[in-house]
Amino acid sequence: FFVFFFQAEDGIRDAQESRGLGDVYKRQSVDHKEFRKLKTEVNKFVRILDEAIKKEYEADVFLGGSFAKRTLTKSERYDADIFVRFDWKYENLSDKLEKVVIVVAKRLNLKVKKIHGSRDYFRVFGEGNLVFEIIPVVKIKKVNEARNVTDLSYFHVRYVRRKLNEKMRRELALAKRFLKAHSLYGAESYIQGFSGYGLECLIIYYKSFEKMLKELVKVPRGGRIVIDIEKHYKKKNEVFFEINESKLASPIILVDPTWKERNVLASLSTESFEKFQDVARKFLRNPSQKYFYKEIVDSQKIKKETYEGELLNIKLKTDRQEGDIAGTKMKKFSRLIERILGQYFLIVRNEFVYSGEGNFAHHYLIVKNRKKEIVKIGPPLGRIADVKRFEDSHKKTMYKEGYVCAKLDIGKSAKEFLKKWANSKEGILKMKDMGIIEMNFEE
Repeated sequence: FFVFFFQAEDGIRDAQESRGLGDVYKRQSVDHKEFRKLKTEVNKFVRILDEAIKKEYEADVFLGGSFAKRTLTKSERYDADIFVRFDWKYENLSDKLEKVVIVVAKRLNLKVKKIHGSRDYFRVFGEGNLVFEIIPVVKIKKVNEARNVTDLSYFHVRYVRRKLNEKMRRELALAKRFLKAHSLYGAESYIQGFSGYGLECLIIYYKSFEKMLKELVKVPRGGRIVIDIEKHYKKKNEVFFEINESKLASPIILVDPTWKERNVLASLSTESFEKFQDVARKFLRNPSQKYFYKEIVDSQKIKKETYEGELLNIKLKTDRQEGDIAGTKMKKFSRLIERILGQYFLIVRNEFVYSGEGNFAHHYLIVKNRKKEIVKIGPPLGRIADVKRFEDSHKKTMYKEGYVCAKLDIGKSAKEFLKKWANSKEGILKMKDMGIIEMNFEE
């Protein structure tokens, strides 16, 4: 039985609360019987895949992710990350792997799905809630030989297994649950949160979930912190000269323990980090189990909250591949909606919700009317053809300081305003360019 203690300035917090958080860990843990069953299925698949791949190529298979690192936590779906390491001489790794995966899946009567990415990989659906994610990588001896970030996975697995002890695994389980509850877990572009490996490194560095929260909330707004676990640099400022500038924009610069020229948390956005700090502060002030369970956001819940203004429940649909690609496209489009509405309305609340599966997302907004009419500046009067098109597409136009302008009637309803925009030439083109095939308004 695991009991998680919080050290306050005046001593150890209430034991009942500590047991409550221990209960969070227990609920989050996969029991031994279930783990053994899952691991047996994973080992069987790995063995069959390894035998099949060796018949065709100079390659081997290794298990990564939570199964290998012994950090598996309770989930609706268990993903087993399986890496196929090809000899350096091979090119087009995804194509080579696909042929073998199809044969293995057919033999086991399992469904296969190809996932596009920087290097295509494959998802094989096992029995129940077990899914095998099979990723092709290059077998390298040194980290600087990597052609793709996934080539580093073997080194990451070895490092984490060596560094994590049983207590840290428990702390990691709480940290992972905490981040998932607030949609901050994952390096996907529509999340821009803490990657799995990044979180593991943070727990290895801080030793506990509580210490991690306490230290990270100290980072000032707009500031950055440099974490170099293995002390690759004598001075932390050296990081800014050694790591690619494009990877230094994140608020946490976490030097990869296995490769000093890489920032593990390069994908963490300022927005996500500030959200993390906000919820971490609230939790530290008043530790409670509620922070570890995902809050369901829907229009009915928002209606019950004390927000004044017009509620928009926008359902988006994309034709892009589910997962990171679909989520990123819909998230970018939701940001565009915010910018358009923000010119004329005050946005009181804004929530983007995507499960990570399927091609639908919900965008909830509460807005207040800011202006009834606004002047839109068009092309300069010298561009006669453009001026004519502008005048044809707007009812009320006028000339001002060498430009043709239009008076736009915003009206009282943000929904009606957004519907008009979506049906306009600009809206139709934007939706097409961004892969959005439907934008519906629901109650």
